[in-house]
Amino acid sequence: MSAIGPLNHAGDQAETADARHESNPHQLHDVESSSVIPPANQGEKPDLQTLTWDGPDDPTNPVNWSKRRKWIVTGAALFATLMACWNGTSITVAAGDINEQFGISDATFPHSYWPVTSWSVGGAIFIILFLPLMEDLGVRWGFMITYAFFIIMIIPQAVAQNYATLIVTRFFSGGCASLLANTIASVIPDVWETEEERSIPVGLYILLYLMGSTLGPPVFGGVTQFLDTWRWIFYIQIIIYVALFPIFIYTVEETRGTVILRRRAKKLRKTTGKKIYTDTELNAPPIHSRLARSATRPIMLLFTEPVLFASTLWSAFSFGTVFLFTQSVAQVFRDLYGWEEYSISYVQGAVVIGEILGWFATLYGTHLFLKSASRNTECPGRPIPEARLYVSIFGSFFGIVGGMFIYAWTSYPDLPWIAPSIGLAMVGFGIMTVVSAVADYITDAYAASDYAGSAISAVAFGENNVAGFLPLAAQSMYTNLGFQWASTLLAFLALLLGIAPLVFVWKGRWFREKSPFMQSGGEVMKGQSEKS
Repeated sequence: MSAIGPLNHAGDQAETADARHESNPHQLHDVESSSVIPPANQGEKPDLQTLTWDGPDDPTNPVNWSKRRKWIVTGAALFATLMACWNGTSITVAAGDINEQFGISDATFPHSYWPVTSWSVGGAIFIILFLPLMEDLGVRWGFMITYAFFIIMIIPQAVAQNYATLIVTRFFSGGCASLLANTIASVIPDVWETEEERSIPVGLYILLYLMGSTLGPPVFGGVTQFLDTWRWIFYIQIIIYVALFPIFIYTVEETRGTVILRRRAKKLRKTTGKKIYTDTELNAPPIHSRLARSATRPIMLLFTEPVLFASTLWSAFSFGTVFLFTQSVAQVFRDLYGWEEYSISYVQGAVVIGEILGWFATLYGTHLFLKSASRNTECPGRPIPEARLYVSIFGSFFGIVGGMFIYAWTSYPDLPWIAPSIGLAMVGFGIMTVVSAVADYITDAYAASDYAGSAISAVAFGENNVAGFLPLAAQSMYTNLGFQWASTLLAFLALLLGIAPLVFVWKGRWFREKSPFMQSGGEVMKGQSEKS
């Protein structure tokens, strides 16, 4: 599941949210006072009217809400993102117990990881196939329905009587977690209007998305330490998620303008008998067309756009490292220090510390991005899209590459455990800066076209798949190459992938002008600048 997501990890929300704020920046005050205008072509449909917004100061417009109300809604969304991601990696702390109960062996291959792979693949597929449905349902109902199904899918994980049940049900819970994160992510551009306002909520969203995936082992490590069955990992989750449901019902409001308009137009049609519709009702393609586009466009972009492909590889490797550590850390700390499985899970806290430090770095990155507008000769007054990458380049080389080297060459039994843990923290720092920068950069680079959401979906698709399959190679690498050279190999891969943003900063404008979709720095953006 991506951070992506924003917004990342935000799938088509990035696309539709941008469209909402560009063309319909304000929502209705109430049904009676809403503006209703005749269609442009009176000759064809003289009785048809279009419902429009009620002015820039409409108090029910989420961007005009009080800051307190905005943060309540945003905070609930962010908290839900953190909690949903626990389900992904928490099962890894009980790999040994589950193997023993179901007769699974990791002697030649890490079969115990298949429930996590299934979870990640479910996230990748759901985000590609079903995001348009969430657009129709809206933020509130999309969240509630998905959240309820998410809880239902955890119940059989707690009472599973065979291994196949775990794998199948976790595919659906991973898909639900991905949809939850991307539905929730759309709250941020709905209620925070400017780039400056969105910087902190977006950064927190990506941070909590990564932290949720990283915190699964340390939060539930105590289950295997103090309780008599691994099933309590899921019992506890069910209790927490059910207890939070009433809070989310109260705090998660509808923020999607197109949905609010559609519901109000429907009420007007019912009460007045007039043919009053919203612009999206009149012009939106049918759902089957949007589903087809959602399923095909991200993959098409991924394999035809060099910048998107390279950025996806860079971000996917970084995000996949979070899941890789659930395997490599267990192997390294068990063999080097003889730690128990529950003790090893707490080491993941070092990665969380690094991610938090990385979040502070991304705030400085946003400052550099906004400051770049003063020296943009391509489109004066607008920030340079590649300025999004400045801090992440440092984070990639210092954090991921440097951290991997430290993690590699401090993995000796005569060195204290804190030494490789410092390397893990450095990697966490790099992961946060890279995933955040890629989400922002891709969104900005495709912002002038209708492809931003599809591009972000492609990134999320790549991140989820790498997170699902990269850790399957960990056992073989760390056994055959040794702890030092296995982590060194990962460091060299990170070094190679880190070259991509350097090229983008150097030749980013050239890439954007050559792409039929990336025109954010070219003629399309210039046209937008003239309009504004």
